[in-house]
Amino acid sequence: MTQAARLVRHRGGVPVYGYRSDVDTPPVSVFREGRDDVRERGRHIHDFPALWYARPAGLVYVVAPGEVIDPAQVGPADGGVAVSFDPAALGGDGRSPWPAWRAHPLLFPFLHGRSGGLLCLEVPAERRPAWDTTIGSIEAELAMRQEGYRQAALAHLTLLLIELARLAADVVGDLRRSGEPLLADVFAVIDRRHAEPLSLRDVAHEIGMTPGHLTTVVRRRTGRTVQEWIIERRMAEARKLLTDTDLPVSEVARRVGIADPGYFSRLFRRTHGASPRNWRRR
Repeated sequence: MTQAARLVRHRGGVPVYGYRSDVDTPPVSVFREGRDDVRERGRHIHDFPALWYARPAGLVYVVAPGEVIDPAQVGPADGGVAVSFDPAALGGDGRSPWPAWRAHPLLFPFLHGRSGGLLCLEVPAERRPAWDTTIGSIEAELAMRQEGYRQAALAHLTLLLIELARLAADVVGDLRRSGEPLLADVFAVIDRRHAEPLSLRDVAHEIGMTPGHLTTVVRRRTGRTVQEWIIERRMAEARKLLTDTDLPVSEVARRVGIADPGYFSRLFRRTHGASPRNWRRR
């Protein structure tokens, strides 16, 4: 697990990690320490895309968000490197990239649906130098942090994802599209109504499904509940308002559909590790 990840909740006793959304965390992270550092955490879930590149073996493990991962199922740690990133950074709208990344043409490998949440692909020997160079370039940008480093790191990440997509194209096939129309409808409802009181029952009514069935489908496909996605959308809008406006916290809360400013502040702190006021000062 990289320093960019933080514990956000537990699901069935299994810890779930999210990608940090604070301004100090770069949109992509590279982690080269031994896999034993990850293995110490045991089985876990994360809700952002990640991959583990076992360089000596030429294998890359594509880790599906929302799935329970057992690090013991990953190949040898020696010489390995983990790359993880915030999918929002690849979207156009910073306020609502949370569902859109699943339709991103370069991210379909992470929707592979394989048992155990891991898809193992072999990197051809002639392409391994390109992988090494691209990952090294990301690391260099993150280390130097010169002006424009975020954009440069994302540009190199895009090249890496192109390499990955070409490897996975024949393996993943139609899995990348299965179930997504329903999710698109769910996310559209949340996106349109996040600024008003909104519950699972409201979303299910618009979709035309029972709340129980909708919960099962969304959790299976995304690793989160509908209510968690509602909170995610509201927090994305709250970050936007805190960054771009001088609105008081109470007004920010109202604009994201939360009538109680105290509850909003507690929810924001639990999500981001800082109060709205402290987050705004960063």
